[in-house]
Amino acid sequence: MSPTELRVLDATKVCCERWGIAKVTIDDIAAEAGVSRATLYRMFPGGKDVLFDALRVRELEDFFTFTELSAHIDGVDDLEELLVRTVVYATTSLRNDEHLALMLASEPGDTLANLTVQGLPRIIRMAALFLAPKVEPYLDRASATRLVDLLARLVISYFLAPSDHVDLGDETSARGFVTVHVLPTFVPFDPASSPSGAPS
Repeated sequence: MSPTELRVLDATKVCCERWGIAKVTIDDIAAEAGVSRATLYRMFPGGKDVLFDALRVRELEDFFTFTELSAHIDGVDDLEELLVRTVVYATTSLRNDEHLALMLASEPGDTLANLTVQGLPRIIRMAALFLAPKVEPYLDRASATRLVDLLARLVISYFLAPSDHVDLGDETSARGFVTVHVLPTFVPFDPASSPSGAPS
């Protein structure tokens, strides 16, 4: 994207936080970005819907550029550790996202739709692009993709509907959840790796 397009998306985010998605207008965004309506429409033909969609894509791309996540998982050579670190990072990032918190407070319906019905397929695609190759050393490609799909759904579900029993932002809780409820679905149980299954 050009610097001007990025500035327009930044302005869109600011205006949404200021007035809410439903109330913000093209004029508001153009004024905030310092461009004319005509320029804005040339860059984003279709108006607000196209602009909001572009903003959602950028926000997801920012979240899933994974510069910080990469720092958390680089050098990890164990699938369990990879999944635990990923889940904890993603959950913590969602909780600490001020823009998301504002949108949930001011426009809960639209924001929930962007995280669920409308936006979840895109979130899963973005997550798969980055995470599936990280998982493939441990699983075949199809299983790696299914695992990333499951993780994305779990992280978002527990973020939107917190549990009294599972905290995916806490490493100990997340590890217990991953080892009991996630890994067994994808990794066959090996009795030899269990203390109870060790030969006497």
